[in-house]
Amino acid sequence: MIKKPFLTKAVLFDFDGTVTAPGAIDFTLIKNAMGCPIDAPILEYIAALPDPDQKENAYATLDQFEAEAAERSRPNKGAEALLAHLRSLGIPVGLISRNSLESIKISLSNFRDTFLSDFDVVITRDDPIAPKPSPEGIQIAAEKLGINTDQIIVVGDYLFDMEAGRQAGAVTVLLETEPPLAMPQADSDFVVALLDDVKDIVHLGLPLPQGKLPNGLLDRFLDHLFIKDPDLLIAPGVGEDTAATDISRDEVLVLKSDPITFATDAVGQYAVLVNANDIATSGATPRWFMTTLLFPPGTTGSSIWLTMDELNRISSKYDITLCGGHTEITDAVNRPVVIGSLVGTVARKNLIDKSSMLPGDKVLMTKAVAVEGTAIIAREFESRLKALNVSGEEIQRCRRLLDQVSIMEEAKLAVSTGGVSAMHDVTEGGLATALFELSAAGGYGITVDMDAIPIFPETERISRLLDISPLGLIGSGTLLICCRPEKSEAMMEALFKAGIRVSCIGAVLDQAAGIRAYTHAGPQSWPTFDVDEITRLFHDH
Repeated sequence: MIKKPFLTKAVLFDFDGTVTAPGAIDFTLIKNAMGCPIDAPILEYIAALPDPDQKENAYATLDQFEAEAAERSRPNKGAEALLAHLRSLGIPVGLISRNSLESIKISLSNFRDTFLSDFDVVITRDDPIAPKPSPEGIQIAAEKLGINTDQIIVVGDYLFDMEAGRQAGAVTVLLETEPPLAMPQADSDFVVALLDDVKDIVHLGLPLPQGKLPNGLLDRFLDHLFIKDPDLLIAPGVGEDTAATDISRDEVLVLKSDPITFATDAVGQYAVLVNANDIATSGATPRWFMTTLLFPPGTTGSSIWLTMDELNRISSKYDITLCGGHTEITDAVNRPVVIGSLVGTVARKNLIDKSSMLPGDKVLMTKAVAVEGTAIIAREFESRLKALNVSGEEIQRCRRLLDQVSIMEEAKLAVSTGGVSAMHDVTEGGLATALFELSAAGGYGITVDMDAIPIFPETERISRLLDISPLGLIGSGTLLICCRPEKSEAMMEALFKAGIRVSCIGAVLDQAAGIRAYTHAGPQSWPTFDVDEITRLFHDH
């Protein structure tokens, strides 16, 4: 599965066992002939020989065996077709091999439609560089082609190929041999059984044309989609315009739609959780999710696939069914935009309506302020934070706050404890805006103890450095709970036992909607924000 978005500007192939069919050369026989230990790589063994004559003889032995194997070698299944396909796309191809150039020339003489001149760059052991698993060959190839190493796909059948590609920052594709080679587990971005499968990977890294997502790419993604909800009557598919679900008369449908317009990292996760959080505040269970994905021109299939896979993964984690939607590449946007729509269900009797708030209700707050905002800043403004001397460890802690953006667990616990009169999740505008919204929806004032509002040390530090207020910073991950005063202690205890931080920050007042704030020093003005502090950061950036 895709681990990172990428742009395909060249493909580098290993030669033996990749471009050629496996089995032509017997490495065990070669090692026995030159006295190389069976578990030692041949080139490294020769390089370590202290006697120049021994070295020369070992290379002569290797050259002889390679030449004989090259005479027997034949094109691997699909190799010539793949190379021709890449040439038709105008994508440069290269060879990076531990073989000699001469043995490659002999092998290619057994090919029908492929010649050495078809390769834009050829790196062999004859070049004065460290062989694979060193990334040096890939780095030199990138330099010759005038591209970055992360724009290269490396295809090979052995651990050394994957290690070289990984160290160079390239996209790695492991071609499984039959029978499989005996080797340690190779860490690769993709594993394929046939060279023909490399075509799909290459296309994932090509910029897509404007318009709807090509059906072929959509169909391949839908094949990986998690669906287990028996109430889904019409599932997503190419040509399906809608989704359909079954619902009973005793249940209420709860609907929500929210876009993600500011983040570029983990947008799929934000989209699912932000919408699911809103559904959970009504006491409902999030069930069915639909999304519209808009990407700017130049976006590759790999980027879109990564977002789709994230949507699928997060939805399945929370037992939410991804029902479908729409994906488009358009010049109407200059960064990815994800619009989510989510439907949940709840028994009519259990529906939570903010009009149930009453004076005297306690106002509880889970976790801390600006959970989501802190994570976004760490992910989107890492270089800026480092310039302000924020350590890599601090940034990583902030990034990991993304794992706390869901409030579904605490909402469910609160409802099961009983006594909930209203719930509200903190989103754009931060805690400051969320409390105004809660007060307005319930129709009563709220008093807030500002000293009781929790804040993570990392949030406090980066807010100070960036000159922003954490109270006005987007805060998904924080749940505001209004509950009957006699239930507040039991509810806080239940949340604490579940490992969820919770604080009592105020109470509902018998007066008109609005916020009355205070600290130990006395009454304070409650802040207002015309735009979220994260918006201001992006605008300034």
